[in-house]
Amino acid sequence: MTAELVRGQNHPLPETRLEIRVSAGHPVLAGAALGDEQGRVAGAEWIAHPGAASPPGVDVPGGAAADHRLAVDLDALPGAVHRVSVLLALTGGAVRFGALAAPFVAVVGPDGTEIAGYAITGLDTESALVALELYRRQGAWKVRAMGQGYAGGLAALLADQGLERPADLAAAILATASPAPAPAPAGPVPADLSSAAVSSADPSPAASSRVPEPEPVRHTAPPTAPDPAPAAPSTAPDPGPAPTPATGTAIGGPIDYSHPRRRTAPAESAPAAGPVPAAESAPGPEPRQGPPVPVAGDATGWSMDERLYNQVWGMFEDLARTAAAYRSACDFAESRLDRELDEVLTDYRARAGGANDAARAAARARRDELVERARAVLDRDLAQLVAESEVVEPALPVAYARWDSPVWHAYRVPAEEPMAVRLGDLHLPERTDLRIPMLVRLPLERGLWVDSGRGHSEAAGFLDEAELRRLALDCAVAHAARLLAAHPAGGFTVHLIDPAGTGATALAPLVETGAAAPPARGAAGVSAVLEQLTERVDLLQMALRGGAADALPPGLDTARQLLIVHDFPHGFDDRAVARLRYLADEGPPVGVHLLMVAAREDAAAYGPLLDPLWRSLLRLTPVPDDHLADPWVGHAWSYEPPLLPPGSGILRQVLGQVAAARHGKRA
Repeated sequence: MTAELVRGQNHPLPETRLEIRVSAGHPVLAGAALGDEQGRVAGAEWIAHPGAASPPGVDVPGGAAADHRLAVDLDALPGAVHRVSVLLALTGGAVRFGALAAPFVAVVGPDGTEIAGYAITGLDTESALVALELYRRQGAWKVRAMGQGYAGGLAALLADQGLERPADLAAAILATASPAPAPAPAGPVPADLSSAAVSSADPSPAASSRVPEPEPVRHTAPPTAPDPAPAAPSTAPDPGPAPTPATGTAIGGPIDYSHPRRRTAPAESAPAAGPVPAAESAPGPEPRQGPPVPVAGDATGWSMDERLYNQVWGMFEDLARTAAAYRSACDFAESRLDRELDEVLTDYRARAGGANDAARAAARARRDELVERARAVLDRDLAQLVAESEVVEPALPVAYARWDSPVWHAYRVPAEEPMAVRLGDLHLPERTDLRIPMLVRLPLERGLWVDSGRGHSEAAGFLDEAELRRLALDCAVAHAARLLAAHPAGGFTVHLIDPAGTGATALAPLVETGAAAPPARGAAGVSAVLEQLTERVDLLQMALRGGAADALPPGLDTARQLLIVHDFPHGFDDRAVARLRYLADEGPPVGVHLLMVAAREDAAAYGPLLDPLWRSLLRLTPVPDDHLADPWVGHAWSYEPPLLPPGSGILRQVLGQVAAARHGKRA
């Protein structure tokens, strides 16, 4: 089964002879950089690119093209090579990846079986990027989805690899590509027709690359990613694009850890991945003198809403960094122990008299000391974050608050939408009780998918299929309620598709309160709703691209639209599936969004036809799962869905107010 990676996620490679397939939809130059255990590239001769002899083990295509195939033989690489980074650079007049379709890269085995795939989303001004990284860890090879872009182009990418005269080398490489010029696609369309001032930028971790989302973490998102935050991040707040080397990446496109800093705690430098020379004497940052007292809203911003949003991202970043520092110190301690034990075993003179036993014991004691000191630093930082969380959580506004927060009982329909909504929580195994809100930016940049299948979730394995599907639809209704509650009266409309009527009970709060019309049923109902929304997308796209927004048909509802699809693909014929894919791809820029409640295996009969659909959606789960990856920390963030308190009537209360305000406005 193909592993569909998100930014920062890794996957084991069962083969050593591989093919990297690139599909970019626009001419790009493809190459590879060979690095040592620390990721350093020794010189220009270790960059495989057109116009130069390829180093052993790597064969790259010549020139620029929209599709590429790179051959990699990991066994043939020089012994000093521990990392192979796949590089992509735009040519042919294109200036940024953000104006083009998301590139897709796949790792394929010698028999043609796709091992892993990665759609590189969340890019903006970048014109060069590190797409994938193949790396060796403890004798085994893995692939990691990077998506780390560079607005400075190929020269900036090569400079980050530590090469001398990167501008000259980049110019020489790009000179080998001379593709036929291709017309540049139209720029992005505003997500809100009624107000071009509404920003769709994601300050989440994609803002790392943006987990975060994630994305994640400006990810994408944190917990919007690790679009994670943080990537990580993208997405978490919103896990977003992968971080540049100086920041970090988001849980769900790259994760951007850059965010307005807190005023009380200056940022510490991020720990480098891999062995740190100074780790023997001081693993992790030096203890602070008198930790600051946590204060809610202690971040920069024009409003309390923005300050709290930035503070949540700051907490996500701090947790990611302290976990990264701890893991780096532990990895260094283990690698040093292995090295010292190897030296003891190869010294035959120390075998007599028990000298090697004493040397092994001393080496293990040094390892334990390093780990203990690193853990002390981690515990200190985690305690500070827990204290901050205890102050920030009660101060969060409705859009950011948990369902059990008292602020929901004072809910009133807002006059304007907030920066983000909370779609769950994220945590790391170092401190599972420390939850970071997963904030996803508004307006949504892509649709949502509540996975009703088992996947690889341990929690899902304890539930039967019917219970899992019920929980998935309940979660989708809760997400929809949050989105409705976050918008002004009449600013958000929900459509429902339930072909067989199996979701009537879960959808009842939306229908009975009047927050949504009864669901469409049967093949005819499915076709009618999809046709209506497809026509809407076509009209808005033509109006916006032609600069004729005032020429829209009278009476057209300019509110953003959310289509909840339950029990897919039941009731869908080929034409309906094509329209659904169209809405997923073209709908978000003009305010039409999908919320799929489906198990991917139910649609297996369509084969790879629907792969782009699943990749275009932010996957959420109705049970705790660790599927949101953060490239900065190098570990998946555990996602927990936002659950309503048992027996609570807050959902119907909120939906009732939303429906009353909408009808009152129209009256």
